Amino acid sequence: MNLIKSAVLACAMATPAMAEVEQVKGSGSVAEVTDALVAAVEGAGATVFSRVDHAAGAATVGETLNDSQVLIFGNPALGTPAIQQDPLAGLYLPLKVLVYADGDGQTWLAYEDPADMLEGLEVDQGSEFIGKMQGALKALTAQAGG
Repeated sequence: MNLIKSAVLACAMATPAMAEVEQVKGSGSVAEVTDALVAAVEGAGATVFSRVDHAAGAATVGETLNDSQVLIFGNPALGTPAIQQDPLAGLYLPLKVLVYADGDGQTWLAYEDPADMLEGLEVDQGSEFIGKMQGALKALTAQAGG
């Protein structure tokens, strides 16, 4: 039984802490702001890997959600070094931005701070790529938010 407790404790300690969520107010609908984010990401030379529409998914099972989309994107020049330092970084990369409408219809962009997200992994917190990820997320969401 002590072995199981030790394993659970070790797993809990190896899991990164909950990352701080940054939020940026958006101008326009969720679809418009997500389109603007796609344009900003591609304009910066990064790759859009996927666009997930949570509200559309909910509709397929007869449920409703406020508009909500996640854009998954990245730049292998930034993400690869993190994954080389710790393969578990691949659980958190590529980067993701949630674009959603709150209960009042206001559109928001939300993302996790990469330093917080990768904390607890064997990733050098002083690495240049973390600062570049932070700067990119801040600039891209500001641009897309209008």
